[in-house]
Amino acid sequence: MMLFAVPYADQLKLEIQRSVAAALAEDLGHLDQHSGDITASLIPVEQQAVATIICREDCILAGAAWLNEVFAQLSSDIQVRWFAQDGDHLTANTVLCELTGSARVLLTGERTALNFVQTLSGTATTTALYVAHLEGSHTRLLDTRKTLPGLRLAQKYAVACGGGKNHRLGLFDAFLIKENHIAAAGSIRNAVEKARQNFPGKAVEVEVEDLIEFDQALQAGADIIMLDNLHVADIQQAVSLNKGQAKLEVSGNITAEALRALAATGVDYISSGALTKHVQAIDLSMRLRSL
Repeated sequence: MMLFAVPYADQLKLEIQRSVAAALAEDLGHLDQHSGDITASLIPVEQQAVATIICREDCILAGAAWLNEVFAQLSSDIQVRWFAQDGDHLTANTVLCELTGSARVLLTGERTALNFVQTLSGTATTTALYVAHLEGSHTRLLDTRKTLPGLRLAQKYAVACGGGKNHRLGLFDAFLIKENHIAAAGSIRNAVEKARQNFPGKAVEVEVEDLIEFDQALQAGADIIMLDNLHVADIQQAVSLNKGQAKLEVSGNITAEALRALAATGVDYISSGALTKHVQAIDLSMRLRSL
């Protein structure tokens, strides 16, 4: 199962290995001297089984590589056959995949594997819902850094599976100058100029809370200006004043219902933390039968 195309795919592969190892250690109690799956030990070690994983509701699939990695770390003998791939729209009761091998291993990996897929598919599904509201506009949907701890790249990958775009990955790859940065730097212009000096070539974004700050950010030469919690009328005025000088982003309490009206103002981006922090996991189940 190939990863959905993202520019950080190599970094993501390493992150999948790390996050799966941590999740398995959490479930198997590897820090305890009596570690392991004590319930699975009730099953004969030689017992083989086949298991199917089914989604119980409509969703966008994301997280296949995490499931693969769970069983790869538990055993080299588990065979996984996928009937769907990340980014696919699935209807309720669709079989996602079939797994064959040790019954003990299948049962040990069940919850960890499902946790990853149900969470990432939930993020992808919400993203796709939001993206659908922007259809026909040039406005693109962005995620934020409001991700579950330890799952930053995973959730950003899931956003991409749902048709959204990734904002900066962290504090290291782009500037986002906010209210407290401005206060500490003395002004928007000071903050932007310092950013250019310290890391030339990095994108500089400034968050503004009114049209006065918007004008200051525009005059300072910000690459992107985030209009935070502005009224639609003010957003429209900002678009008119901007004249294409900077990319414009809208953020702050974004709901699916508001997306179409916000996109109609002509902004380039709408960002929403709800994609990754208001996670509604998809209902999945695994059914096993002995061979």
